[in-house]
Amino acid sequence: MERIERQQLSAILLAAPGWARVGLTMPDERMRERAADTLAATIIERLEGTPGPDPDQFRLPL
Repeated sequence: MERIERQQLSAILLAAPGWARVGLTMPDERMRERAADTLAATIIERLEGTPGPDPDQFRLPL
């Protein structure tokens, strides 16, 4: 297993969705679990080099 530098991990966490970073502080346990799962997935994707969403892709309205 390779060692991750602090600056690299910081950059990955800052690139994660904002709701997931804030979601870790929510009182709702399910929201915290979803946020932690999203952050973990973001870290794994960046370290494995799998491409994220295309920035030119239009978002679907909710």
